[in-house]
Amino acid sequence: MNMKIKMKKLAVAATMAVCLLMFAGIASAHVTVQPQEVPAGSYQVMSVRVPSEEKGTTTVKIQVKVPDQIKVSRVEPKVGWKYTLEKDAESKITSITWTADGTGLSETEFTDFRVNGKVADDAKELVWKAYQTYANGTLVEWVGGDGADKPASVTMVTAAEAGSDGHGHGSSAGAADNKSGDTSVSSGDTGKAETGTDSGSAGAAETAADTNANAGDDYNATLPLVLSIVAVALGAIALVISLTRKKR
Repeated sequence: MNMKIKMKKLAVAATMAVCLLMFAGIASAHVTVQPQEVPAGSYQVMSVRVPSEEKGTTTVKIQVKVPDQIKVSRVEPKVGWKYTLEKDAESKITSITWTADGTGLSETEFTDFRVNGKVADDAKELVWKAYQTYANGTLVEWVGGDGADKPASVTMVTAAEAGSDGHGHGSSAGAADNKSGDTSVSSGDTGKAETGTDSGSAGAAETAADTNANAGDDYNATLPLVLSIVAVALGAIALVISLTRKKR
């Protein structure tokens, strides 16, 4: 009898642990910047992925501090959002803030904001600090270190590619931008995606395509793990039921 009781307790504990792991993985969506690894001295299209998590409200603003070791030269227009830039005394972009024109992102949505820039030749890593604002006034600061509850996204910088002229890109869209090198952002410190214009529509379509592709990749990579966890959880629950019936 004692052995059965111990087995039952172990099964219950295992079930609880598995469930906690399952829901922890689902709830831990962070603001991230892709790609997570780039060569030094290269031109890259960096994508800031913003998931909205707060229940009963929406994400209406996201501010990203640009790391010192990357020079951002362009910001992709995004329909439904406007952006403002902060620059230092040398006109280098130090911060980008995207603000929703409408209601923003609900708790089941995410979006990507893309920028083009050149990684410094001596860069080691790029730390992207982000500040996410919700419609109810909640501010989430993604600025912590590795292992923190709300970590800043980090892009590791590898050695420059042999024989490369530094014109590598994180996506095909960057290849087109690269033709003009690190040309500064055109007029003014404030930009806005024009809904219905050719450039705005093209940017939105391209972003949507990349978003869908990335989402599909994430889904395909996660599905086997989720199914395995569910199988283990169901097995543990079945064991508990079996032991309970035997006891009766």
